[in-house]
Amino acid sequence: MANFNGIATSLPRPWRETPLIHSRILSQHAGCQIYLKLENLQPSGSFKSRGIGNFLLTHLASTPNPSAIHFYTSSGGNAGLACVSAAITLGTAATIVVPLTTSAYMIAKLRAAGAQDVLQVGDSWVEADTHLREVVIPEAKAKGEESVYVPPFDAQEVWDGHATLVEEVVQQLDGEMDALVCSVGGGGLFSGIMQGLEKAGLGATKVVAVETDGAHSLALSLQEGRLATLPAITSIATSLGARTVARRAFEHAQKENVQSVVLKDEDAIEGCVRFADDERIMVEPACGVSLALCYGGKLKKFVPHLKAESKVVIVVCGGSNISADLLAKWTTQQKD
Repeated sequence: MANFNGIATSLPRPWRETPLIHSRILSQHAGCQIYLKLENLQPSGSFKSRGIGNFLLTHLASTPNPSAIHFYTSSGGNAGLACVSAAITLGTAATIVVPLTTSAYMIAKLRAAGAQDVLQVGDSWVEADTHLREVVIPEAKAKGEESVYVPPFDAQEVWDGHATLVEEVVQQLDGEMDALVCSVGGGGLFSGIMQGLEKAGLGATKVVAVETDGAHSLALSLQEGRLATLPAITSIATSLGARTVARRAFEHAQKENVQSVVLKDEDAIEGCVRFADDERIMVEPACGVSLALCYGGKLKKFVPHLKAESKVVIVVCGGSNISADLLAKWTTQQKD
């Protein structure tokens, strides 16, 4: 009988412990000691395996007949992959609703991963999520199905799953970290990290929350002093495409130890290209925007107190919306 986050269950854990590695070359670029938490190595290819996996695991652990459950989530891609991956591992079904902006490449990956079905609805995640909750799930329940909605980022079980990342970093890192960098979409990862730091007694650790311009719902909320909604997602980093962040994320972001950073799509692409060149790892722009801080003096611009010996952990959140062809295209564009 295994125990995950206080849950006693015989079910398998749908996420894995990932390595924390020191990057000599990124440390040289950034002028401090850079450690990479390789969440791109999760079963689904992104950190989402933790939060979504924990949500499914928590639900199934208290269900008499787990195999009868059908999970549904809305996603730009990565949350959907995490849901399908976890569902397959746990012996259940999963259907994903994605917006029309989701690439054919990502939809093919969702189907190949074992999704029961993939539906495309709406211009953004908000419309896809609304259709899922108001149309798809009610219709499934009317047919007698045990349908369960899986929130992609805004739920305590999701934050609990992401908080396990901090537990691992504390065990893996020799000494305390001076700062932790993560990308922010809907705020699930960020909320889990803040929760994990507080639980570990590291609540004063500097946290750099990074978004791209055009998917900067957290920064917009901080600017307006309220939970604000972007009129549309215009960034290339569609995986960050939540027009409104979770309220918990907004509350965490107002703390003194949090630094909100917004970079351009060009920076995110640069992060992807240079990281692939430096570390031979492919990530999508939603992840590349955090790695972009290592280049051109950006990190010390936003966190000026860092010294050469300072330890900074960057969450390599991964993402599957990337291919060798796309990376080659961006590389060519940067050379032109």
